[in-house]
Amino acid sequence: MEANTRSTGRLPAPFLTPGSSSFMDFLGQHSPDLLPGKRVLPAVQGAFEAPHGTTIIAASFVGGVVLAGDRRATMGNVIAQREMEKVFPADEYSAVGIAGTAGLAVEMVKLFQLELEHFEKVEGAQLSLEGKANRLSTMIRSNLSMAMQGLAVVPLFAGYDVDREKGRIFSYDVTGGRFEERGFAATGSGSIYARGSMKKLYREDQTEQQAITLVIQALYDAADDDSATGGPDVARRIYPIVTVITDEGFRKLTEAEASEVAHSILERRLEQPDGPRAALL
Repeated sequence: MEANTRSTGRLPAPFLTPGSSSFMDFLGQHSPDLLPGKRVLPAVQGAFEAPHGTTIIAASFVGGVVLAGDRRATMGNVIAQREMEKVFPADEYSAVGIAGTAGLAVEMVKLFQLELEHFEKVEGAQLSLEGKANRLSTMIRSNLSMAMQGLAVVPLFAGYDVDREKGRIFSYDVTGGRFEERGFAATGSGSIYARGSMKKLYREDQTEQQAITLVIQALYDAADDDSATGGPDVARRIYPIVTVITDEGFRKLTEAEASEVAHSILERRLEQPDGPRAALL
């Protein structure tokens, strides 16, 4: 196919034939071996460790949603990467954060971005936020064979719903089951601690800045109890990735913005090592 393309200067026939608005369907029809779930793993003797991404959290606020992640990737009890990026824009009004097998997760995000872009070009319109969440569910389900072999990917999806005019959060299980969360959500090894932190501090009427502070507080709490989660690393100037999605679209906080919030939290933790507590009524 490649040689023929070079000799004629034309695209191969599959690219010129009308078909599905799903890029995954197109790839599955013409090059199914390129889909992550269709690959055959080589036989490996003994234990095999692949880098894993850990904690991803999200919280809604009045007018949008915040999606954030720590920077650490681990292989067993070893820190494999200190500066991994785990939160990516899916399109203009949504983002996805990845937890699980790092290599497969990043590949799935790229495929998801292509899926949404392909749909928009073919249909001339964007998928609804609900439709995007469903497409991601299908992709996770197609990776089930890999997950059964220990290479699971469990993302967190968040975005601004232009129809409902609010931020929404979707979590998933390893089989592709999709669940809409109210207010906040977390996935990954430190999720139980992050969720507990947000549970006591989350407010439905919080502002964007309060939501940003909330998610960094929650990541700090997760790192405090989960060795696979990396907290703010002041010495190396490594801070959580924090993204905000509103009616104006996707925005990633700059390093200066993230570090300012992280430093303010660290200063307060000198007085309250276990963090702020919900007020007693």
